Amino acid sequence: MAGGRSLGRRFGWLWAAYAVSAFGTRLAFDAFALIAVVVLHAGATEVALLAASGLAVGAVVAVPLGAWVEFRRKRPVMIAADLIRCAALLSIPAAFALDGLGLGQLLVVSVVVAAADITFGAASGAYLKSLVPPEDLLVANGRFEATTWTTTALGPPLGGVAVGVFGPMTTVLVDAVSYLLSALGIRAIGGEEGQQSQSQEAERQRQPRPDTPSGLRMSDLQAGWRHILGHPTLRPLFLNTVLVNALIMASAPLLAVLMLGQLGFPPWQYGLAFAVPCLGGLLGSRLSRRLVARHGRRRVLLTAGTLRAIWPVGLAFTGPGTPGLLLVMAVEFGLITCIGVFNPVLATTRLDRTPQDRTTRTLTAWSITGKTTTAAATALWGLLAALTGTRAAIALAGVLLLATPLLLPRHEPAADRSALK
Repeated sequence: MAGGRSLGRRFGWLWAAYAVSAFGTRLAFDAFALIAVVVLHAGATEVALLAASGLAVGAVVAVPLGAWVEFRRKRPVMIAADLIRCAALLSIPAAFALDGLGLGQLLVVSVVVAAADITFGAASGAYLKSLVPPEDLLVANGRFEATTWTTTALGPPLGGVAVGVFGPMTTVLVDAVSYLLSALGIRAIGGEEGQQSQSQEAERQRQPRPDTPSGLRMSDLQAGWRHILGHPTLRPLFLNTVLVNALIMASAPLLAVLMLGQLGFPPWQYGLAFAVPCLGGLLGSRLSRRLVARHGRRRVLLTAGTLRAIWPVGLAFTGPGTPGLLLVMAVEFGLITCIGVFNPVLATTRLDRTPQDRTTRTLTAWSITGKTTTAAATALWGLLAALTGTRAAIALAGVLLLATPLLLPRHEPAADRSALK
C-alpha cells in the first residue's frame, strides 16, 4: 500500500473532523492546569487532584455508555459527544467573564469532557472498523497518529502565544469551537454506517441477549473486560499500556507546576517544550507501517514499547533556563517517537483481535480502565509531591516505568502468530 493511498471520501471527512478537534485540543494543551496555576493560583496537590478527579468521575459516568452505544448508530453518538464537549468548554470563558470561575467548575467540566471523550473514542473506533477494510486499518490508524503529533507540534506553542496575547481563556474557546466543527464534519460523512454495522443491528434484532442493553447497567460492559483479559495477546498489551500511560500522565501536572511555577518558565516556552518533540511522533507514525512490514507487529510492539519506558526518568533533572528547556525537549522527543510507532500498531491489533459486536464495549472498557488508573496514579502522585517534593515524585514515576516492559507479550499463541507477523 502506498503512503498516499486513498481511503475514500467518507474516511476523508472523518479524518478532517478528527484533525480539527485534535488541533483545538492541542492548542488548549494543559489548559486546565494552566488556568488552575496562573488564574486560580492552585498548588501541585490541587492541580493533581483536579486532573485525577475529572478522569475518575468521567470514567465512572462513561461506564454504562459503552454498552448503550454498542448497538446504536455511531455517527449520532459521535456528533452528540462533540456538541456536549463544546457546550461544557464554553461555560469556562463565560464564567471567567462573569468573575465566577473556580476549581469546582473546572472539575465539573473536566468530568463531562472525560466522559464524552471515552464515549466518542469507543464509538469512533467501532465506526472506523466498519468504514475501512481490515487491510487498511493500519494505514488509517497511522494517519490518525500522524495527525495527533502534527497538531501537537503546532498547537501548544500557538496556544502559548495566544494565552500571552489574548489571555488564558482563548485556547479553551478555540477548543470548544473545534468540537463544533468536528460535529459538522462527521455529519457531512453521510451514507450508511457499513455492512458490518447493519449486520450487527440485524443480529441484535434477531437474537436479544443479556449483553444487549435494554437499560444502562454496569454488567453490560463486562463483556469488554472479559474479552480483553481472556485474550492472550490483548491482555499483556492492555496491562502494559494502562500502567505506562498512568505513570506518564501522573507526572504531567507535576511537571506543569515545576516548569510554570517553581522554575518560572513562561507559557509559550512550556508549550514549545512539548511541541517541538512531537515531530518525533510524526516520524514514528510514518515509520510504523514500514517497520511492521519488515519486522512484524509483535517485534515492533515489543521494541517500541520497551524503548518508550526509558525516557521519562530524565524529566526529574529539569532545571531553569535554556538547558532545562532543551532537556525536556530531548526527553520528550525520544518518548514521543517511540509512542508514535507503538500506538497505531496497538490500535490496529486491538481492532483486529476484537469481534465487531463487541468493539465498542471493548474500547470503552479499555479506555475506562486507563482513565481510572491514570486518575488514581495522578492523585497519588499529587500527594507524593506534597510529601517528597515535585521533582522526587516525577523521578519515582520514571523509575517505575523502567519495569513496565516486563508486561509486554514476548510470545504469541499459534492462533495469533500469523496475523502479528
